[in-house]
This record gives sequence, structure tokens and C-alpha cells, in this order.
Amino acid sequence: MKLFFSRVTSISFFCLLVLAGHVQAQLVAGDELADVLRKGGLVLVMRHTNSPRELPDAATVNPDNVNSERQLDDKGRRDATAIGETIRRLHVLISEVLSSPTYRALETARLAGFESVIVQDELSNEGMQESGAQNTEWLRSQVASQPDKGNRLLITHGPNLNAAFPDEAAGLEEGDTLVFKYDANTGVSLVARIKAAEWPEL
Repeated sequence: MKLFFSRVTSISFFCLLVLAGHVQAQLVAGDELADVLRKGGLVLVMRHTNSPRELPDAATVNPDNVNSERQLDDKGRRDATAIGETIRRLHVLISEVLSSPTYRALETARLAGFESVIVQDELSNEGMQESGAQNTEWLRSQVASQPDKGNRLLITHGPNLNAAFPDEAAGLEEGDTLVFKYDANTGVSLVARIKAAEWPEL
């Protein structure tokens, strides 16, 4: 069953970002970021970890990848595992995990150790030319909706991130994460950008 959250228009979202501009200019990192993550109330939007553009052949396809979709390479598997280990080591509560239905996104969630994952079609990158505006609005609405407890994690794809958050996602690589916070007074703000390799250093 899919979770449903309040929707906001693209214009409303960008107005919220403008109101929170002073916060976006001061991104947190290191010990401060670990503390912020533990406090909760955040939405983490992650690009799935490293995945080759080429489809796997019969010799390299994972046994459970029944449709022979793109899958993670060694780096992608290491990064996904390390991200999950760091989240548990820091005692960061992830209360909701929503993922693209693609194999590489679900593999990222599985290797990170998340057992309860909601497959969300809007997080896919298939058919973006036809449904990009709808997916973009949906993704923006998620960061403008604070989790009831802990943090919400969304696992998606580069095209979705670039369409929904063109400035915030500039230069975002596979495995990188944008961390958003919503406040009723200040609106939506970007509080951190976490590269895949930076998670174990927190």
C-alpha cells in the first residue's frame, strides 16, 4: 500500500525554498550532521548507488534480477552497505523507505539493510518524458511533508533529482543524498549534501 502525503504545487515549493534560502547557504556536515540526522524530521533523497549503464549478461546477472535490469557494480554494493551500516552505527531512525521499482534502486535499499521498503512508481525514471511533470511535483511534495517520526528516505534516479531540484542536485553522483527539512515557519530547506563516500566518515 502506498503512502499518501499532501501535495504542493511547483510554485509553492519554490516559494518555500526562497523563504529558506538563508538556511540552504549553511549546510551542515560532520558531527553536526550526525546530530541533525539523529534528531529526525528530515527527508533524505538518495540517488541509487553506482550502477553501470550496460545491462548485465548471462554470466554477471544477479540470480534474483529476473528481468536482467541494470544492477549495482562492486562500488555500488560497497557504498549501499556502508551507508546502511553508518545509519545504524549513528542510531539514525529511518521510519519510512520509499524506492523506485527499478532493480538497482531496490538493490540499494536491500544492501543498506532496509527490510520494509515501499515501491513507489513516482520514484522511477521510466517514461520521464511523458510523466516527468507529475513525478517532479510528487517528489517535491515529499520534502515539504515532515515525517511523523524519525526520517523518511527516498531512493530514486538522477533525472528525477535534476528535474525536481535543479540547483540542489547539480553535480549529484550515484549514491549521493540530499537532506531536506520542512518547517512550518521557514518552509523547505536543504540542510546537507552527503556524498556516498562521506557516510562512513560521519
